[in-house]
Amino acid sequence: MSSRQIFAGIAVIVVIWLAAACTYTVPQSHLGILFQYGKIIRMNMPPGLHFKIPILQNARVFDGRIRTLDNPPQQFLTTNKRNVKVDYFVKWRITDTKEYYQATGGKASVLESRLASIINGGLRDQFANRTIQEAVSSQRADIMQALDVGTNKKIGNLGIKVIDIRIKQIELPEVVHNSVFNRMRAEREKVAKKVRAEGKAASKRIHAEADKKRTVILAQAFHKALTIKGKGDAKATDIYAAAYDKDREFYNFLRSLRVYRQSWNSKQDMLVLEPDTQLFKYFKSSEKQKQ
Repeated sequence: MSSRQIFAGIAVIVVIWLAAACTYTVPQSHLGILFQYGKIIRMNMPPGLHFKIPILQNARVFDGRIRTLDNPPQQFLTTNKRNVKVDYFVKWRITDTKEYYQATGGKASVLESRLASIINGGLRDQFANRTIQEAVSSQRADIMQALDVGTNKKIGNLGIKVIDIRIKQIELPEVVHNSVFNRMRAEREKVAKKVRAEGKAASKRIHAEADKKRTVILAQAFHKALTIKGKGDAKATDIYAAAYDKDREFYNFLRSLRVYRQSWNSKQDMLVLEPDTQLFKYFKSSEKQKQ
């Protein structure tokens, strides 16, 4: 191998080393920070290829995605002097690489330790102002909202933002388990009884109104029916009277035929009457005409 080839090989190696030493890459969803003699000169560098001066400058890259702090359950004392075990998690991410590095040295474990301490203090204050019943049943959302606001105020120098704080579970001591749930059950039964009583009162009121309307409608209908029937009877009487005045004998004959038809509907029908009764008037007259 000639000296020219050796020199060319060394030159290639030097170029590759310089290219590697003068550049660095910030991956997607990460943030970069650039140092010179240990002093931060650039921060929050976006993803992509960046340049630096070899030996004089160095860079570090931090994960900028949302991360989760899942702390072990902690015990807190309520206002009625009862311990509760609270299991929670926190969603956070880096927003300022300079503050984050200065506060933690770039170590996520240090940040999570300080963050857990802040949140534990906030939970301690929240539970100290509430009873077990309030914390377990009705005010959990208020606790989380107060924690979210208070924690973001206290972490201003950590270079992060708390996205969400969620209480996964609140465990009660065995001593107060039954008493708490019995009290909650009694409260719910009280509410249920009140709702049932209001429903029964509304039902009776509706039935009373319906019965009243029904009585009024039936009375009006009965009155109308009597009026119509009275008019019909009056008209029928007028018709009968007019027919009677035109031909009284024929009118009496038709009425007799109607009586005959209603009296003998079948062969088994029988009437026992005297022969001289008015009912047989037209039978007798027909016999005389035959003779």
